[in-house]
Amino acid sequence: MQRAPAPDQDQRDQMHGRQVAAMFGRIAGWYDFLNHTLSLGLDIYWRWRLARAARPEPGSTVLDLAAGTLDVSVALTRQYPDVRVAAVDFALPMLERGQRKLADGLFERIMPVQGDGRKLPLPDESVSAATIAFGIRNIRPRLSAHREVLRVLKPGGRFCILEFGTGRRKVWGGLYNFYLDKVLPGLGKLISGDPAAYRYLAETIREFPDERQLARELMDAGYARVFHVAMLSGIVYLHVAEKADGVEAQTPFEPSAPQEPEAVQG
Repeated sequence: MQRAPAPDQDQRDQMHGRQVAAMFGRIAGWYDFLNHTLSLGLDIYWRWRLARAARPEPGSTVLDLAAGTLDVSVALTRQYPDVRVAAVDFALPMLERGQRKLADGLFERIMPVQGDGRKLPLPDESVSAATIAFGIRNIRPRLSAHREVLRVLKPGGRFCILEFGTGRRKVWGGLYNFYLDKVLPGLGKLISGDPAAYRYLAETIREFPDERQLARELMDAGYARVFHVAMLSGIVYLHVAEKADGVEAQTPFEPSAPQEPEAVQG
């Protein structure tokens, strides 16, 4: 009997996306509670920092990719009262859960849309900023998402990424690594009843590139300038990638301000 051909990389990436979407769909009801509990509430501040870094144009549209239960989308509308947010996520149950937060006119300003980060349902240069919180590591290949966000960004726009640092680096003498390997999956199983979801979370954090590797990925995707800010001793990083605006790209690079370390320019 002839064996069926192995799926090519694109098929494997699509299968991975469907599996991740299904997994987040299963834990959608516990997602916010576990985020706040497992981070001791720090995730609220991290998302606030992410929204603050976006700096969208007044009255423009912002893309919140991997929007999940819409915490970042809501943070964006609170910090920038005149923007609209296209909240895109592959997992429909997460978006449906997040719609409970759309009170006080937010239904008119936040537009939840099920979509693929590698094929965004948006025109070229249609958003002035883009954000993604703890979601870029779930997209394969990442370079496709980087380039797709670059396509929809207006010149000079920012792509702001909030993500855990690589779990391969010891933090706090290895205490964080122990938490990642043992505590996180155990608590996730105990509370959500879905041990696979939190084993997956720990594995993707361990496998994620470090901040310099991610900066190089973004530069390779075509961004003009990239920098990152470490938070909580490098457990979490805020990465910012800027699209060339046709003016700054022609001027010499100026070192970033102290709050924007580790700048990289092509």
